[in-house]
Amino acid sequence: MSEIAKTPEPPYYAVIFSSYRTEGDNSYGAMANRMVELAASQPGFLGVESVREDLGITVSYWESLESITQWKENAEHREAQRLGHQKWYSSFRVRIARVEREYGI
Repeated sequence: MSEIAKTPEPPYYAVIFSSYRTEGDNSYGAMANRMVELAASQPGFLGVESVREDLGITVSYWESLESITQWKENAEHREAQRLGHQKWYSSFRVRIARVEREYGI
């Protein structure tokens, strides 16, 4: 993901996922790609931006809190969360924020 998400006029919501990975890929790359593909097919999904150095940050954008809840409850996403807790992340934090304003060039 190397482009800035094209989001609608606010308000909308951002899910900010910050993480540190464990050593090795352990099939992480394939699952991360699948989660982006799956999220994009969910109702209310608006876009995603992601970067990874030592600290990884992925921000997904959603129309509503309800659409975020539905995504969190998706069975395939829940399995990815389980694997993340078990083998991919040494630490992580999820934050959910309402976007009130945006601007840029």
